[in-house]
Amino acid sequence: MSLRLLEPLRAAQPDVPLLRIPEEGVPPPEVRGEVLLTRTFGAPNCAEVMTRGVRWVHTFGTGVNGYPFETLGAAPLTCSRGASAVPISEWVMAMLLAFEKDLPEAWVNEPPEQWITRDSVGGLSGRRLAILGFGAIGQALARRALAFGMEVCALRRSKAPSPVAGVTLSPSAEALVKDADHIALTVPATPSTLHLVDDALLAQMKAGAHLVNVSRGELIVQDALRRALDSGHLARASLDTVTPEPLPAGHWLYTHPRVRLSPHISWSGPGALDALLAPFIENLRRFRAGEPLLYRVDVAEGY
Repeated sequence: MSLRLLEPLRAAQPDVPLLRIPEEGVPPPEVRGEVLLTRTFGAPNCAEVMTRGVRWVHTFGTGVNGYPFETLGAAPLTCSRGASAVPISEWVMAMLLAFEKDLPEAWVNEPPEQWITRDSVGGLSGRRLAILGFGAIGQALARRALAFGMEVCALRRSKAPSPVAGVTLSPSAEALVKDADHIALTVPATPSTLHLVDDALLAQMKAGAHLVNVSRGELIVQDALRRALDSGHLARASLDTVTPEPLPAGHWLYTHPRVRLSPHISWSGPGALDALLAPFIENLRRFRAGEPLLYRVDVAEGY
């Protein structure tokens, strides 16, 4: 990670010494520190770095399903949970609108046979959006969808009432997706959500539904997704996350006519990197003050 990205940290706590550690190989003996800021999937030498006095680890990102938890020992792990909720929810809304308004296919670059001929352009008002996972991203998405007049339902682990007024909570994934026009995956990737979207769940979706994934590719059984798309049962899959990343050349997801694929960019937006750093800056203040850390990862649950 470039130290240039940490300028907001320098401004907030200028007395904190910063040291960039190479991600591979054994660091020099003098490399020691109490706090490790790393990428969401860690680094090849995480285990060695953890022996250098590290007492707390923070990942510069949100999903931590790829992090080597076994290297942590007793050190707590935190992440920038919720920091990308706004740009990701906006990206999902863009995909919903693109599907309903048939964009960019509806654009013309030469005179059409007739002008003002289409009477079947869709809309979001009155459509049903199912959100699997109702954390910060799911809630940000729900607020935006409700503003468009959509009917919003969600599935969350907690049995508590919906934190967003106007959202109906569903008891199961099967019940959630059954009548949905659009299904958004915002649930974290954990052992319990691995391959959540399989043949059985896809069969529960109504014909012509639109699936959007902004979480992790591991949530979807790709062969099952291909079958649902090939048959036309699923009208479209808008995917910002896939597995593996990056996809190899020639992969079917690049060229399938019912797939809209982007290279894991939904998190990006104005100030996105600063937003990802802000939870770390606050936690560093807490760490130095002996206060409880926020955004802690439940290693047993995987997020």
